[in-house]
Amino acid sequence: MKTLRLLLFLPGLAALAWGAVLFSEYAFPLRPDVFGTLGWLAGGPLVHDLLIAPLVGAVGFALSRFLPDRWKTPVKTGAVLTGVLTLLAFPLLWRPFGGARNPGLHDADTVTGLLVTLAVVWLGVLVTVFFRRKARY
Repeated sequence: MKTLRLLLFLPGLAALAWGAVLFSEYAFPLRPDVFGTLGWLAGGPLVHDLLIAPLVGAVGFALSRFLPDRWKTPVKTGAVLTGVLTLLAFPLLWRPFGGARNPGLHDADTVTGLLVTLAVVWLGVLVTVFFRRKARY
């Protein structure tokens, strides 16, 4: 087990070192946009730890307490998928509108795509709840 941990640790450490090298090449000499980048690098974990994680924990606790047993697993799964899909779409939702810098990626209608995907996820939740059979053991 220790050998496996070491084999997983060493590439992770190498990736961390390479990321530090790349960031130092980007950051020096100092420019105004570097401070904005540092704000994002520090702000992301802070927003997650102070806002997102407690909110997700409270929602998960409420779902586990107040939903009937039949609804718990599908609704929790739908909530997790909603969170992950929204986090993945967030950078494209945040961008200013009006012009694609990378045709094929940024020229898509991200809001509509996210809403359609979430509708499919929650339709799957409803189908699972209403058509699920009890498992036989």
